[in-house]
Amino acid sequence: MATPTINAEESSLSSWAGPYVTEMLGRGQALAQQPYQAYMGPLTAGQSSLQGQAFKGLGALSAPTNMGGFNPQSFTGAGYTAPTAVQAAAGSTGTYTPASGNVLQEYMTPYLQGALQPQYDAARRQSEIQAQNLQSQYGKAGAYGGSRQGVAEAEMQRGLLDRMSGITGTGYQTAFEQAQKQFNTEQDRQMTAQQRTNQYGMDVLGAQQDAGSVQRAIEAQGIAADIAQFGQERDYPQNQTLFMQSLLQGLPLETQSYSYDQPSGLQTLAGGATDIQSILDLLSGKS
Repeated sequence: MATPTINAEESSLSSWAGPYVTEMLGRGQALAQQPYQAYMGPLTAGQSSLQGQAFKGLGALSAPTNMGGFNPQSFTGAGYTAPTAVQAAAGSTGTYTPASGNVLQEYMTPYLQGALQPQYDAARRQSEIQAQNLQSQYGKAGAYGGSRQGVAEAEMQRGLLDRMSGITGTGYQTAFEQAQKQFNTEQDRQMTAQQRTNQYGMDVLGAQQDAGSVQRAIEAQGIAADIAQFGQERDYPQNQTLFMQSLLQGLPLETQSYSYDQPSGLQTLAGGATDIQSILDLLSGKS
């Protein structure tokens, strides 16, 4: 029976690289056994002093409490009653009742009181001068107190009433126009003031929101750095093991091929017998 032949290969470290590899593995093992050295300094920059001042200032701001819409007023109503022509001729200055929500008269009254009364007074003075001249004229003519003087005085009084009526009508028209103009001006100012108040409030809230986002980003950066540091410490033993494993990658190895004949059963038995005989010889003291 033919004896089978076995072909085999084995790899071993190249002889020329043995000393170098041995020293490298020794140094790598020594490094892997070093304890973890943690960085004890700050992991993030944090907020600057100027940012801190800005955050503090923005935190002290507050949005106005009167933010909201603008409610326009109505330009209507009655409140001040100007004197009639007869009352004006008699010296009346009219009556003024404080308005309750009467915007029109609130704006008209100051003009009427300030503008009409001087005109009334001027018309009366002019009428009084004319009356004195008329009395003097009729007195010189010897007809003082007569019917003609009475007619002339009545006509003069009628002229005064006409002037008073004209002053009142023109005064009301002018007062209305001036009051409407002033009302619109003040309404525009109030609306602008409300808009600026609202804008200021929105600017404050927007600035605080932006600052809050910056603060949140700074805090998030610190948390992320802490988590990364924790992961590095947690994975240190595993990374050291992988480091040691990497030292074994790519070593210079030599491959050797060899073959041998597998002994038959009888040869194995004979070899075994020889071995047993050798043992017996050793035990019996034979050389």
